[in-house]
Amino acid sequence: MDVLSLIGRSEPLFQRDLTLVNDELEKIVSNSSFLVLGGAGSIGQAVTKEIFKRKPKKIHVVDISENNMVELVRDIRSSFGYIEGDFQTFALDIGSVEYDAFIEADGYYDYVLNLSALKHVRSEKDPFTLMRMIDVNIFNTVKTIDQSISKGVKKYFCVSTDKAANPANMMGASKRIMEMFLMRKRQEISISTARFANVAFSDGSLLHGFNQRIQKKQPIVAPSDIKRYFVTPQESGELCLMSCIFGDKGDIFFPKLSESLHLTTFAKIAVKYLNEMGLDPYECNSEDEARGYLRHVSDEKKWPCYFTKSDTTGEKDFEEFYTASEVLDVKRFSDIGIVKSGLDYNVDLLKYFESEIYKMKECKRWTKESIVSLFFEMIPDFQYKETGKYLDGKM
Repeated sequence: MDVLSLIGRSEPLFQRDLTLVNDELEKIVSNSSFLVLGGAGSIGQAVTKEIFKRKPKKIHVVDISENNMVELVRDIRSSFGYIEGDFQTFALDIGSVEYDAFIEADGYYDYVLNLSALKHVRSEKDPFTLMRMIDVNIFNTVKTIDQSISKGVKKYFCVSTDKAANPANMMGASKRIMEMFLMRKRQEISISTARFANVAFSDGSLLHGFNQRIQKKQPIVAPSDIKRYFVTPQESGELCLMSCIFGDKGDIFFPKLSESLHLTTFAKIAVKYLNEMGLDPYECNSEDEARGYLRHVSDEKKWPCYFTKSDTTGEKDFEEFYTASEVLDVKRFSDIGIVKSGLDYNVDLLKYFESEIYKMKECKRWTKESIVSLFFEMIPDFQYKETGKYLDGKM
């Protein structure tokens, strides 16, 4: 299936920029060592493959998902084969003592790339998963930066999200706060990051869910009013690697908007997806009608769809890559823009945030409301609005 055509494009995004820096990129990667954290997720796998195919001296990959790590190795072996460099994977939790021991035993890398994240808006529905989101997206980042500093790492990269620009949900806000911590640390180590759009057909995404629904003979459900930018998995890996290698201290790379990269709705992609499968959408008026359609209707050329307007907490009508107050460099690359370390942060406020979260965890008692209130203190213009409805309450 042609992912590019499904998201409304005929050409990949970053080819002009990659061609321009190709020789330098190949030289740097082939002479460097890398640690990829969260390397078995969709973006992590894409980044790992971009590094591996340029034959690094050393690439170690860490991820909590043992099964995804196995698939990553199988994919690499089947696509690229082998390299002379040291390629190893480790099924470890970044927050664990086992990971700390791993870093103490080695830890010597030129580049550390952190792709680990809790990325789903649905993860903020309860206070417990929300606290884990803070741990993964913020405190594990701070921990791995400090370890990188102590080991003399040349460059630290951590992926952000377009949802960090004027955030409307807790996930985006957690990444915005993570960016503040990154900027605080940029005096001690070279740091860069990247914001980009939804990664088409990444694990757990709505588009990935389309595949699951077809395989399980279930209806496709999608919001009709939510517009998103989409990049392919390979493009996400390319942008992360470009930022890691060529980003200056505090730079945030993002895809420039163009005729190729445009907002599109999930419902529109669902229709294209079904057409690619040789199917026509049959729009239903309720979840019950959609669930019952395949049991009662024998037309094999039509597939039940339920397109609705979104009313769940944390959904934003559209996405953006930067705020009005951020300073941009749009001349360095053809298709990549850069936010130039313009993110404001307050050291005392960051210390206060750490202290408040520590107090909550120490007494093992906190509420979602207390965390939301703390986020508003960190981001005064936070656009969060609680509706009481979440994606887990929908089909």
